Amino acid sequence: MFFNISPLDFVAIMLLAVIIFGPDKLPKLIQDASRMIRKLREFSDSAKEDIRKELGPEFKDFEFEDLNPKTFVRKNLMDNDSLGLKEIRNSFDLKDEMATVKDAVQEGRHTVRTAGDPASAPGMNGTDRLHKSEPLRPGEHPPFDADAT
Repeated sequence: MFFNISPLDFVAIMLLAVIIFGPDKLPKLIQDASRMIRKLREFSDSAKEDIRKELGPEFKDFEFEDLNPKTFVRKNLMDNDSLGLKEIRNSFDLKDEMATVKDAVQEGRHTVRTAGDPASAPGMNGTDRLHKSEPLRPGEHPPFDADAT
């Protein structure tokens, strides 16, 4: 609704207004409030027109909403694609790239070391050794993962 007021809040405010001002004065109060809001809008519209006239003809398309940073960025960077940002944004397909990385990681986990593979030898070092559950032999150093440190 208006100013993020829920219908229940609006009813509570109206009930409170009837209790405070009474049913006799409430219609007059609403008319005065609406008249004041109308005058404020007319004043702000005339001030905007005066500013546009003072800025000159080169600013005739100037909108005051453009002073909001989000609106400015959206209008000048997102709609006007002179930099080719949409092409760059559309060239990245993160789902496919993430699926490729996931498949590569899954394949790396499921590779089986053979007896002739030097990484499966008793003196092996590296990440495969980290997953080994055998105790260390006397004089054998614990595995070292350079990527983890």
